[in-house]
Amino acid sequence: MNFKQIAKDTAKTLQSYLTYQALRTVLAQLGETNPPLALWLHNFSAGKVQDGEKYIEELLREKPELALRIMTVREHIAREITEFLPEMVLTGIQQANMEKRRQHLERMTQLNLSNPSPESEQQSFTDPDLDNLAS
Repeated sequence: MNFKQIAKDTAKTLQSYLTYQALRTVLAQLGETNPPLALWLHNFSAGKVQDGEKYIEELLREKPELALRIMTVREHIAREITEFLPEMVLTGIQQANMEKRRQHLERMTQLNLSNPSPESEQQSFTDPDLDNLAS
């Protein structure tokens, strides 16, 4: 397992996600101050934000002022979240794993209770203690 490559891929994904969040912020701001520009940016951005860096490069060619604004907002968001993000990710994964394991265990035990094995049914019919109680 190449942890360094996993970290690089994760960072790239996070950068793209922060680009998306910055875009949403800028769109909301523009929606209040310049609706036609917000509409243009919305239409331009449709389906392009999967790769945040490529998106920014394309936007820099079309409307550099918007690209710079999104980059500034993205950096601000990154500065605000990096302090607590690693702990939140680890805690979130641990809690999700625990919940999934709990649900799996519940399914397994419900399955066993609702579908008893033939051996356990046979044991209940041939239990000598029950036979003695009947006499």
